[in-house]
Amino acid sequence: MLHLKVGKSNGRDYLSIVTSYWDRDCKQSRTKTVESLGYVDQLRSEYDDPVSHFKGVVASRNKKILEDNSEFNISLDRNASLSEGTGSRKNVGYAALSLIYHELGLHTFFSNRSRNWECEYSINEIMKLLVFSRILAPNSKRGTYFQKDIYFEKMNFSLVDLYRSLGKINTLKDALQVHLHKKIKEQYNRNSELVYYDVTNYYFEIDEQDEMRKKGVSKEHRPDPIIQMGLFVDSDGIPISYSLYPGNTNDCETLIPLVTDLKKKYGIKHTIVVADKGLNTSDNIAINVIAGNGYVFSQSVRGGNKDLKNFVLDESGYKDISDGFKLKSRLIPREIWVTTKDGTKTKTEVDEKQVAVYSAKYAKKARRDREAVITKARDLVSNPSKYKRATSYGAAKYVRNLVYDQKSGEILTTSQKLIFDEKKLLEEEKFDGYYVIVTNEHKKSDSEILSIYKGLWQIEDAFRVSKSDLKARPVFLSREDRIQAHFLTCFIALVLARLLAKRLDNAYSVGKIASSLNAMSYSFVQENIYVGNYSDEITTALKEKLELNLDRKFMTYGQIKNIIAATKKPNPRVF
Repeated sequence: MLHLKVGKSNGRDYLSIVTSYWDRDCKQSRTKTVESLGYVDQLRSEYDDPVSHFKGVVASRNKKILEDNSEFNISLDRNASLSEGTGSRKNVGYAALSLIYHELGLHTFFSNRSRNWECEYSINEIMKLLVFSRILAPNSKRGTYFQKDIYFEKMNFSLVDLYRSLGKINTLKDALQVHLHKKIKEQYNRNSELVYYDVTNYYFEIDEQDEMRKKGVSKEHRPDPIIQMGLFVDSDGIPISYSLYPGNTNDCETLIPLVTDLKKKYGIKHTIVVADKGLNTSDNIAINVIAGNGYVFSQSVRGGNKDLKNFVLDESGYKDISDGFKLKSRLIPREIWVTTKDGTKTKTEVDEKQVAVYSAKYAKKARRDREAVITKARDLVSNPSKYKRATSYGAAKYVRNLVYDQKSGEILTTSQKLIFDEKKLLEEEKFDGYYVIVTNEHKKSDSEILSIYKGLWQIEDAFRVSKSDLKARPVFLSREDRIQAHFLTCFIALVLARLLAKRLDNAYSVGKIASSLNAMSYSFVQENIYVGNYSDEITTALKEKLELNLDRKFMTYGQIKNIIAATKKPNPRVF
């Protein structure tokens, strides 16, 4: 804005119109003369009261600037040099994340919870950096710290402060998850009647194991130590809660504690837990039934008993739903052995609905996926010296008389010739295209059960986003409390990214949104003036859906700061 300056020149009052701006290099406010008006004593020949007159002129110009802020007067110095490390280009896309961050009250949560902590830095400032950067520009903690100047934010903390804060942040993980659940339920009408659960793992590029990072069954078939993560998401794919487990924990052992928490901490009275066949155990079924929950699990057909296999392969009862797709069901009592508190097993019975499904498309995929394994198995029979235990993985089950050296893993030459197991192959091919879904929600129709189960892709996609877009692994931390804090920031980032996608009507993937937000930036031109660098359809969507105007060619520093400030005082709306 413009100001009237009354200064002294040669002992006489001199009037000029000036503007103020922030000098980024010197980090202080400066003024620039826009127009020199003259000496007051000379101006009295034209105006009765020059000071009052030109105050009116300045006010009029400022009013016009506010009403029609369409022009900037820019004068460029061709000989000007870039200032070292001043961060001429700054991200503004994070404003969308800031809006949701503050709508969810995360700033208040962190400020209140850390109020009595003995630290001179702001936990909230550090969390914003870690969470926003995890979405926009994933990096190590050190790398994230040294890119903090790309934001229009005040971040007064050191790298040491950031590392020290991780241990403190870890203590908030349980309370934070409950806080987020309550806020999402209030503002987004979260439906908790249907939740999806799955387990994945994250690897660490280390040689030695510890209490948390242990070698286990890696989803990516890596030899590195891993940790396990169990995650619940709602039917919109928005995370509800998670927990970490040592890498050698079986998937099926992770569900029970989280199901208990759903009822105790989150106040979810009844829900239907949907999970894949790896979680389909007697204890997991029992805990859901005891908790008053429903369950929808997949069931292995090849690993099922004879009665289940006969039911699936019997063509009677199937109803054609569409071309190459059919299903049928039955209600049967299922006997399950449940582990009691003292470790003993007790038998109980559950009324269970089994929905058998056949998909011609699924059958073709199963055969196609098996082709490479079959080719490898036949080659193993012909050239056993090419393989060891590790390299014969997958193909070995189709080879008879296969014996390994216990130490080296090499295939031993025995008196019995290696034979490709045609019988094994034919037995497996019989079940191509078939799968079974089991549930205690037997009043729901077969189509409803199938539709519920198909929603399992939501959590699979959540894990994909976490690993690919948010780059949650590999993890470059060693202390358990810091590892826990890392995954907490990843969890918050996933929540924010998913909610933003929802606010944009799920028209764009998280990866596309993150890429666009990262590209939305403004570069310093001179004084208070910045020029925009990027705009796309997501910029337009943010303007329409979130009222964030990030597509202007030029903006002043004050205008940008006003946009960011507005995201910190949102009016939470129910969607």
